[in-house]
Amino acid sequence: MSDPLRLGIAGLGTVGAGVVKIVRQKSLLLEARTGRGIAISAVSARNREKDRGVPLTDYGWEDDPVTLATRDDVDVFVELVGGSDGPAKAAVEAALKAGKDVVTANKALLAHHGQALAELAEENGCVLRFEAAVAGGIPVIKALTEGLAANDITRVMGVMNGTCNYILTRMESGGLSYAEAFAEADGLGFLEADPELDVGGIDAGHKLSLLSAIAYGTQVSFDAVELEGIGRVSIDDIRQASDMGYKIKLLGVCRMTGRGLEQSMSPCLVPASSPLGQLEGGTNMVVIEGDQVGQIVMRGAGAGEGPTASAVMGDVVDIARGTRVTTFGAPASKLVKATPAKAATPAPYYLRMNLADKPGALAKVASALGEAGVSIHRMRQYDHVDNAAPVLIVTHKTTRAALDAALDAIPATGVVQGEPVALRIEQV
Repeated sequence: MSDPLRLGIAGLGTVGAGVVKIVRQKSLLLEARTGRGIAISAVSARNREKDRGVPLTDYGWEDDPVTLATRDDVDVFVELVGGSDGPAKAAVEAALKAGKDVVTANKALLAHHGQALAELAEENGCVLRFEAAVAGGIPVIKALTEGLAANDITRVMGVMNGTCNYILTRMESGGLSYAEAFAEADGLGFLEADPELDVGGIDAGHKLSLLSAIAYGTQVSFDAVELEGIGRVSIDDIRQASDMGYKIKLLGVCRMTGRGLEQSMSPCLVPASSPLGQLEGGTNMVVIEGDQVGQIVMRGAGAGEGPTASAVMGDVVDIARGTRVTTFGAPASKLVKATPAKAATPAPYYLRMNLADKPGALAKVASALGEAGVSIHRMRQYDHVDNAAPVLIVTHKTTRAALDAALDAIPATGVVQGEPVALRIEQV
């Protein structure tokens, strides 16, 4: 029997405590599946006295995660501190320079510094694993780097932030406004300390940039992700999209085109009957399309103690088995800088606008759309409210540039009250 694999765990929040519990409670299962024991040598956190619901007296303690990362009795440094810089970055760099393998759940760190850290890992003969950084308990990183490695990936898309999906689901099921659903999610503790990381699409954008790098063999380019949060989605959009057979999701989509790499994280409509349309609550879903395998759909818990700790331990188990995989599925030196491209792949769009009660109003809007090259596929008009009628339009496939040209021209018609809402419809 091989010597035990010794872990140093930095960060003892929900996920860190969950990892400790798994190591303590499932030692025999882990040993049976890896052929060696997995043990914790030492831990680190900001507050040594806090009760985390799991015994820690058996382990060494380090106040500084950098010191923990370089201990002689640590083989794998598990970073669960969080944050794109500061102690997390310093400790991961120290671990890699000391020849330690690293497992992290830190999507922000990798989204901003993934290329440099991947290069550092390879320079020192280490692996850097991050299954828990994307979609919680769903093994999407492993699927892309290993199971689907023989495929040219044509598209990756998914719901990657459970908080946003919860808010949008509650708006529909409870008839709540965005503000009401936001307050409910906050009261349940679903939101980050900075809520904009969730509702602004930043957290999910971090995750999308990591999947893009693996899918297309590129360096991580989070700065090129087009971000739009869910703050402008109204209960009217939720209801009326549903009336047209769609659901609204904060949807990440990446694809490689002849113009470059498209990466967008924005509210989109998906067919209500599709797997993404049926996704409710805080659950995540990732859809991967490959030239050999077709479409793969993975659904599961995107956060929480158990699912995320499970993903961390999946990486630890691979290391214990001797599995050595490059950080982004290819040698860091081979990852190319992607040419960023605005999302311009033609798609149908959902438009909502309030038309003034004037003769010929609808004809003027249709004319503005037509002159921009945007054709109408379906349309629905609702009863007048305060001398204006809500009108929904679903276009045929068009480019965002053509749609924007139409939206720029529509105010000049003088028949639209307020700003039209335009959301992309993604076919699943």
